[in-house]
Amino acid sequence: MIEIENVSKWYGGFQVLRDCSTRVARGDVVVVCGPSGSGKSTLIKTVNGLEPFQEGRVRVDGIDVGDPKTNLPALRARIGMVFQNFELFPHLSVRENLTLAQVKVLGRGKEEALERGLAYLDRVGLLAHKDKFPGQLSGGQQQRVAIARALAMDPVAMLFDEPTSALDPEMIGEVLDVMVALAQDGMTMMVVTHEMGFARKVADRIVFMDHGSIVEDSSTEAFFAAPASARAREFLARIIH
Repeated sequence: MIEIENVSKWYGGFQVLRDCSTRVARGDVVVVCGPSGSGKSTLIKTVNGLEPFQEGRVRVDGIDVGDPKTNLPALRARIGMVFQNFELFPHLSVRENLTLAQVKVLGRGKEEALERGLAYLDRVGLLAHKDKFPGQLSGGQQQRVAIARALAMDPVAMLFDEPTSALDPEMIGEVLDVMVALAQDGMTMMVVTHEMGFARKVADRIVFMDHGSIVEDSSTEAFFAAPASARAREFLARIIH
């Protein structure tokens, strides 16, 4: 579903991604982890063209992301993205947040868009809050609305960029529970996270990054049992401790 081949990226003279390659099969969950500044968020944002890259190739469901002929807005409509800070429209109600992109981007009728949006809102356990505004919700509730909004677009894959990093500890579980359910339903997912318990429970593979490079790309079982690199062993020891 997602193919990243020899991708490199620079900000001016600073190289933020170094010859990165990995693949995500349809229905797989891949967790991308590593220390701050290792390039994790940048890598995941190359998948839907939010971060352009100078070398290599990224394909999603056979579509070449870096091809100038590729319709990036249309591609992004097929790849759900959930950010650290929710990115909901504060002046729109929850139901309006859920339907806007469906109507404007997918061309759905308002009734169909609302029906689909509310179905996903119910799935994340927030149907009773449909008429509230984002500012009236907790951080965990806002992130669950953001997930429902992404799902209402019928994505072929979901990208999560540290979806729990802005949340209080008590709210993290409610968001991770939704993500676990998505994984169990077979959604293709790339997840940047420090939540190693989630990674251990849900991920098929772990991609470990450091200084812009993919240092390790292995099965979840192998990564937690015996990381191949000293850097991954050091990271794991600190974060699990």
